Amino acid sequence: MLQTAWVSSPGSWALREPDCHRDGKKTSWKCGFVRTIIQHPCLRHDPKGPGKARMLKKIQICLCCFFVLGILYEISLLSGCFFSYMPMSKHFLTPEQVLNLGKSIIFLETTERLEPPPLVSCSVESAARIYQDRPIILFMKGLTNDTVLDLNSSYTAFSLLSSLKNVFIFPLQMETVFQETPLLQWYNEVVPEQEKNWVHVSSDASRLALIWKYGGIYMDTDVISIRPIPEESFLAAQKSQFSSNGIFGFPAHHKFIWDCMENFVLKYNGNIWGNQGPFLMTRMLKAICNLTDFKGTEDHSCQNISFLNPQRFYPIPYPAWGQYYEVWEKSPNFNHSYALHLWNFMNHNRKAVVAGSNTLAEKLYKAYCPTTYKDLIQNAELRDFTRSGDAA
Repeated sequence: MLQTAWVSSPGSWALREPDCHRDGKKTSWKCGFVRTIIQHPCLRHDPKGPGKARMLKKIQICLCCFFVLGILYEISLLSGCFFSYMPMSKHFLTPEQVLNLGKSIIFLETTERLEPPPLVSCSVESAARIYQDRPIILFMKGLTNDTVLDLNSSYTAFSLLSSLKNVFIFPLQMETVFQETPLLQWYNEVVPEQEKNWVHVSSDASRLALIWKYGGIYMDTDVISIRPIPEESFLAAQKSQFSSNGIFGFPAHHKFIWDCMENFVLKYNGNIWGNQGPFLMTRMLKAICNLTDFKGTEDHSCQNISFLNPQRFYPIPYPAWGQYYEVWEKSPNFNHSYALHLWNFMNHNRKAVVAGSNTLAEKLYKAYCPTTYKDLIQNAELRDFTRSGDAA
């Protein structure tokens, strides 16, 4: 079934919904149903035109049925039943509608690329499998107002992710994201071309604004989910007394996130990597909590915020990140982890998952993102082998 990501006009979000007009203004697609029923009340018998009356009555009944189905559809969104619908129904949803469902899992791609690499695809797919009753949203800066991509796209990973029933892919329109937050003035004044770490800084800002407005969980695109996170308000400790910002979750309009956005602007220094990211989260947490070292696998809690043990997401610390791409005699079970951060920022040599290599990363792909493994690892190598054979 064809599924297309339609990108909106400037200043609005995409997947474009059908429009109707009243007094020259656009209203939602539901207004057609409502207006029709208001304009055509229940018909009475017309002796002058019984055939015409019967025809109009049938039309009215059909429109009433559509109206009722529309109401049931909206109710299903609130109840979580939406994800049992066919993927085609995703066309009619805007980012606000999906985000307002609550408890979204949010990913960001702040580069211009349109083809998510295998690790990004694995991160999104694993989340979609672990959180099947929650919307998984990938915001991509590379999507523009004229972009049209579908399931038959030449971008294999895009097609793969679009086919997952609870995955939504939207353009990342930062000016819209920063509206009604302390970050808007900063965004209007900053010059991206002069920023040393703009890809990272813009991602740090966007994740704060989205979680502030809508709540849910933010995850980096190199995080593989392996079991549900039971916490609603949490930060992830990278090590004792130091918080990451690669994964965190809060309900909408949480004061801690608002304070982080204000501090982001107040202490802004784009030349220092992480100043608006993990260092921001750490200094804000230290301002309200007395942080102590972790003794075992216990979590800490302060001001109703859970500070989760490094074992939850960072059982392999960043100095040892290469172990994910090594063969283990006995693979770790990660029984104390909710997700695994693969430290892609450290992967300067671009180590990748190779089919048949038996590395830890390959085993994780097979277990938690099998479609990505099949389509982007196994099949990609087969396609490359076929092309090389044809060239010979």
